[in-house]
Amino acid sequence: MGLLLDVEDTVVPRQTAEALTRVGAVVAIRLIALAVAEADDNQADWLQTGVHDALVRPGGVPGFAAAYGKLARDPEEAVRRGAADILAWADGPRI
Repeated sequence: MGLLLDVEDTVVPRQTAEALTRVGAVVAIRLIALAVAEADDNQADWLQTGVHDALVRPGGVPGFAAAYGKLARDPEEAVRRGAADILAWADGPRI
């Protein structure tokens, strides 16, 4: 979480979000959802950029939507909120 919410260097959250998104595992993506729930607007922008960077690579991220769909039903409210934000990004103009 420290890397995803680093306030000193915007490259760190961006690259961490990208790497975790590329992993595609629910546990990795759950960390991004938690970070999004805690992030301020600037941090959220960089997290969104990192997710976007992973998704636009050739081949994208298989299982991305399914993983976030599972997180949308997570028992932890912060995870559900973060997952909802990320799914909204996927429907937006950047992703």
